[in-house]
Amino acid sequence: MTDPVVANSAQKTASPDFAGLVKFLVEPFLESPQSLSVDCEVSRRIGRVLVRLAFEGEDKGRVFGRGGRNIQAIRTVLQAVAQTVGYSAHLDIYGSHSNSREGDTDDKPAPPKSQPRRPPRPRS
Repeated sequence: MTDPVVANSAQKTASPDFAGLVKFLVEPFLESPQSLSVDCEVSRRIGRVLVRLAFEGEDKGRVFGRGGRNIQAIRTVLQAVAQTVGYSAHLDIYGSHSNSREGDTDDKPAPPKSQPRRPPRPRS
């Protein structure tokens, strides 16, 4: 039988498997799960976890979900797990065939595109 004090101290020093967690959460949304690529960088010095995802473009809509609900839920779970060990977490999403970034780490919506103003119609 394992001593609870030893087991407890081992849990505090071990880092969660962030890449495995994200893979577990994202794979059910993918049509082709073999296209999923997950890269995780843990910086203990600054207490930060950076997880990068790449997958096929056709799966983008399912992963993001309506209004971004799915990806936001995944980010929330990742952040909650990171906070249990005193880290902050960031999730970046990249396209699998290009180096362009698909997601934003700030979770801020894109600014609205402004339309050029039309002159008022003359009244008859």
